[in-house]
Amino acid sequence: MSPDIFWFLPTSGDTRYLGTSDFGRAPTNAYMRQIAVTCEQLGYDGLLIPTGSSCLDPWVTAASLVPVTQRIRLLVALRTSLGNPTASARQAASLDQALGAGRLLLNVVPGGDATELAADGVFYDHDTRYAAGDEFLTIWRRLLQGEKVDFEGRHLQVRGAQNFFAPATQPYPPLYFGGSSPAAHDLAARHVDAYLTWGEPPAAVAAKIADVRQRAAAQGRDLDRHPLRFGVRLHVIVRETSEEAWADADRLISRLTDDDIARAQQNYARMDSEGQRRMAALHGGRRDRLVVGPNLWAGVGLVRGGAGTSLVGNAQEVAERLQEYVDVGVDRFVLSGYPHLEEAIRFAELVFPLLGGRQSVTLRDQSLTGGAFDIRAARPAPAAAQPAAEVAELEAVR
Repeated sequence: MSPDIFWFLPTSGDTRYLGTSDFGRAPTNAYMRQIAVTCEQLGYDGLLIPTGSSCLDPWVTAASLVPVTQRIRLLVALRTSLGNPTASARQAASLDQALGAGRLLLNVVPGGDATELAADGVFYDHDTRYAAGDEFLTIWRRLLQGEKVDFEGRHLQVRGAQNFFAPATQPYPPLYFGGSSPAAHDLAARHVDAYLTWGEPPAAVAAKIADVRQRAAAQGRDLDRHPLRFGVRLHVIVRETSEEAWADADRLISRLTDDDIARAQQNYARMDSEGQRRMAALHGGRRDRLVVGPNLWAGVGLVRGGAGTSLVGNAQEVAERLQEYVDVGVDRFVLSGYPHLEEAIRFAELVFPLLGGRQSVTLRDQSLTGGAFDIRAARPAPAAAQPAAEVAELEAVR
């Protein structure tokens, strides 16, 4: 198994406990850059930069990472309800050039909370958001492929639209997308390169994958020329032992009151998001229904909108659960955990060695003291050979 592993930038803030606590972290740009640089050094494949009224602007955040990263890909929100396709094409081409070919990915977001969208001046109903998103992407994709576009749809019109700045990635930066309604699946089948689902049990994810594939075939999409990939968005709580992991899962929600949970669930219930409805249905707002599958825990979804499930366990258990998603057609994961900096390190140290094609980020079979005045900072274990180059490197940085 060698899926792509992305991490998440907490651009609305970070914490050790969900709900009110004394351990909140402000979403400063410095903290975002710290997480991004750490994830690149650890070997993560990409970073999801989310969107919403409580988040730092994703495009400005992404641009701030250009000078401090070299390899890691950035999955940036493309809000089809908020912008116009011509300006968005120019914006995408500019950022793609700055990052270099292959590093910019775009997360198409037609929907969201209707109340939040109204504050931004958007008053489309659920299905209209996706219909407008279809027109947006039709124009956007043509512009980034160098066409001069005249288009008159029900929701969007452009005349003589043109993008004068070719993207570094051809034909355009790949489009990612997540949504659970029939309208969302139709949009995915028609336009996107990778479909993401929130972390439902593998059987439910398999059903979604089958539906999107079927809709793509019905629309006549040539999957050889325009492949469609699939991913899962999950939180993770991985520790050296399963007992530690489940204790930390309980600790994460230990500061939540029943009123906190009730308020959050009432807020999510008024939304018209099918994905949010499916997340809430997994637990029903109840603390005694949070284990929704092997090592799959829905505690985060008690008070967090969007992705609400976590893989909880030791490294072997979490790797096995990831493999179950791979077995149904998933080849990428967008992960997160609290706090995001520390959990990114834990996951890389513990789980990366169990994923095919990934190099361990830790030194193994060596006795490390780190003492500045030791004869050697690293002593090989008696039965393990250590390459001379590694010893020399360790001596040099001691």
